[in-house]
Amino acid sequence: MTSESVYQPYHNQRLNNQKSADVAPPVFRRLRGYAFDPSLSTQMETAVVNEIVFKVPWERNLRRGPVGEYLEVVDFDPASRCFYAPVNLNDPYVLAQDGLEPCEGGPQFHQQMVYAVAMTTIHNFERALGRWALWSPPKYDPRGDAKSVNYVKRLRIYPHAFRGANAYYSPQKKALLFGYFPASSNDPGNHVPGGTVFTCLSHDIVAHETTHALLDGMHRRFIEATHPDSLAFHEAFADIVALFQHFTFPEVLRQQIAKTRGNLAQQSLLGELAQEFGQATGRYGALRDAIGHINPETKQWESLIPEPNEYQTVFEPHKRGAILVAAVFDAFLSIYKSRVEDLLRIATSGTGILPAGALHPDLVNRLADEAAKSARHVLHACIRALDYCPPVDITFGDYLRAIITADYDLVPDDYRRYRIAFIEAFRRRGIYPQDIRILSVDSLRWEVVRAEDYRELFLPIAQQLLIAFTEQARYFTKREKVYKKTNEICAELHTLIKNTLKQADYHANVTKPDRLVTGLVLTKDNPHLSATQLEQFKHDEDGNPLFEVHALRSAQRVGPDGDVLNQLIISLTQQRTVPIDGTDHKMTFRGGCTLILDLKTFRVQYCIMKSIVDDQRLERQKKYVRNRLGSSLQATYFNRYCDEEIAEPFALLHREL
Repeated sequence: MTSESVYQPYHNQRLNNQKSADVAPPVFRRLRGYAFDPSLSTQMETAVVNEIVFKVPWERNLRRGPVGEYLEVVDFDPASRCFYAPVNLNDPYVLAQDGLEPCEGGPQFHQQMVYAVAMTTIHNFERALGRWALWSPPKYDPRGDAKSVNYVKRLRIYPHAFRGANAYYSPQKKALLFGYFPASSNDPGNHVPGGTVFTCLSHDIVAHETTHALLDGMHRRFIEATHPDSLAFHEAFADIVALFQHFTFPEVLRQQIAKTRGNLAQQSLLGELAQEFGQATGRYGALRDAIGHINPETKQWESLIPEPNEYQTVFEPHKRGAILVAAVFDAFLSIYKSRVEDLLRIATSGTGILPAGALHPDLVNRLADEAAKSARHVLHACIRALDYCPPVDITFGDYLRAIITADYDLVPDDYRRYRIAFIEAFRRRGIYPQDIRILSVDSLRWEVVRAEDYRELFLPIAQQLLIAFTEQARYFTKREKVYKKTNEICAELHTLIKNTLKQADYHANVTKPDRLVTGLVLTKDNPHLSATQLEQFKHDEDGNPLFEVHALRSAQRVGPDGDVLNQLIISLTQQRTVPIDGTDHKMTFRGGCTLILDLKTFRVQYCIMKSIVDDQRLERQKKYVRNRLGSSLQATYFNRYCDEEIAEPFALLHREL
């Protein structure tokens, strides 16, 4: 008997006796998919790098569909009246080969693709925000009653929802719906004329729509178009996330660095979005490009030249959003260039001019590393900034201030001048915050709360409640528990504020005549409130204007030097119903504030306010509404005005592509 025959039964016995609990589950699930879309897999130059492996967080209880903690893929095709069999990503053969092989015509691969990209996007958000991602509730009570709010555990994804050149996030259904359509007969791309294009196979489209859902989960009032920037911001932010996820694919990044010889300001896949969709609908190039475009006359790619006047003249949401995307991408390019200056000096003996020919592989790898670090910093800064935005009426200028403030809090020592790169990029495109006369980090950072305003912000009375919540939140292991507990605390905080307002001594302190600190009017006899304005509010049983504890979020962030920043974010909102001058219509006008607390000191750092009695902002919003009433895009822009409820604003918005 050979030694092998003696050893093998003993080895098998050990494996059979070993408990599965002795082996820890993997951190990630590896799933194959497209870095961009299927069209690039039929081109010699990009075929090798277009098929990548996504590393998504491992879900132990993932079911067929896939159905996990965050997502539920439902593959029903209404046009064909059929359900496609759900993929089993836990099948041993599927696990052994990093998921199903990419296949344009395989419904199970389509299910795998949308799951992989959506989970990657969710993971990026959670890393940047320092907390679990939650979906917005189907309905909510402005009084903060937790019992009226339903928990949405999973976002549904329909890979074959309809036949049409569209894809959108549905706030009503809490779902992502992807269409499929025949390619244009004059398609200049790589499709058979009339061949089927599946939007669910585009990384950029899936990431874009998932970002809409994540943003809605954080700021559900951002869907309401109150300013030319509102829906444009939703579109731009979704594009920003999709773009910078390109830089998380190492093979693609190295290939594009080599192709552009390290100059990412040239045409590259990294700056383009939805190439297949753009070409299949008859365009000469990608659906959108952050750094250039194809000239329709010359059919040649041209770099974008910043035009400061565009921000004042372009109002279509996608085109206006492209201004913000270009500004953020331009900031990234400046950061990347500053990080690779030393590498280029070393590689060129100080001249900075690369010799002709292919770059050395070692230089390509180093440039790719710096590009990935720069992109990761910009992406996380853009996501973190969402916590520093006002809860209503977002503008591009507000977002710039949010980026600067969020980055300052986490990285006070900006020795690489990242914040200057953002300021310069926004300035070149004419994006300035209102009421700012000097463009500097100090002036753009949100104003720190003054000591004399601290009592008015209700934190002393709510300190014990909020401290108890943050202590409990550390031990929550379920997203649903976080959601329900958060709503309970919001309801308790709402009651606490109302009861405190009835106290005469406190009431005297919160009605300061010089300024409205929170942006809210909480008492019927507040000196900031006129009799006409009082009639425009809904009131509680005491006749005081209703308000809403809109959101409560905790955040734990770790800076590059290892310092931990623990914060609590509270949003309070209020609304008035006001007539639109010159029309028979009325509109909802909202105000409120975002309070940011440092949990180390339990002091309010910032109160980011949109005043409910700001007459100038009200007039701007009225003018915006009047200019759009009666237009063909009314349903797109006004999903809550004029007593109308448009259930699918993104479906209508994306239809205008």
